[in-house]
Amino acid sequence: MAGQHATASFFRRDRNEAPVSEFDRKSVLDVRNLNKTYQGSDGETIALDDVSFSVNEGEFVAIVGPSGCGKSTLLKILTGLLAKSSGELSLRGETIAKPRSDIGIVFQSPVLFPWRNVLGNILLPVDVLRRRREAYQARALDLIDLVGLKGFERKYPWQLSGGMQQRVAISRGLIHDPAMLLMDEPFGALDAMTREHMNIQLQRIWMDRKKTILFITHSIPEAVFLADRVFVMTPRPGRIQAVEEIHLERPRGLEVMNTPEFGKHVRRIRDYFSAVGGLD
Repeated sequence: MAGQHATASFFRRDRNEAPVSEFDRKSVLDVRNLNKTYQGSDGETIALDDVSFSVNEGEFVAIVGPSGCGKSTLLKILTGLLAKSSGELSLRGETIAKPRSDIGIVFQSPVLFPWRNVLGNILLPVDVLRRRREAYQARALDLIDLVGLKGFERKYPWQLSGGMQQRVAISRGLIHDPAMLLMDEPFGALDAMTREHMNIQLQRIWMDRKKTILFITHSIPEAVFLADRVFVMTPRPGRIQAVEEIHLERPRGLEVMNTPEFGKHVRRIRDYFSAVGGLD
């Protein structure tokens, strides 16, 4: 059944490569035959196995997969924080081999410095990159307004809710105008209602700025709600076994989750995990 759904959603070029589509003709991120093997006292562990895909400029791509399938390993390699074993990856034609200033990152935890206020936390990458604060002050204030935190510029992390802290983290990831924003389960620690609100907020921010986003999540509905395409990964060793193209109009309100079209996308993706025992 999974194979039947796959052919309805995309055409394969090989066992795990994303389909030929409009996104492949103008890609900002290219990953080709990526492999990652960890060496341990008990032998080798293959985390990623021959992963290939492209992401278009301004596209929102979500990645879902079972725990331990290599999603976070993939993200760390894309940030340049972890070395690949083999393969090629590039951002706007330039090889990714070390941490780069044109990639923004948002983690599951906001990781805000408690001694910095909202404005100071957002400007952290500017300080790290030793750029002139004055040149980014107006942009930081614009982002604060964009994420709905106007009036909280001088507040400290302990004075903010979890959702507000993540909005600070998203603003920090965008402050230096990166080519791509990588998000590693950024709403996983939030309660259900706050998470839904953050999904709406992130969609609004993305539609306003049209940044390229690669978003990792355990939630299939969240992936379908946010993404243009959803990459489905296998259990370890991680491969991309399917790509679901999401044909839902934007902007998407929460009511879209009750539509037959939304349900079809969720069921098609869930079918892959039913065959391997689920996401967790």
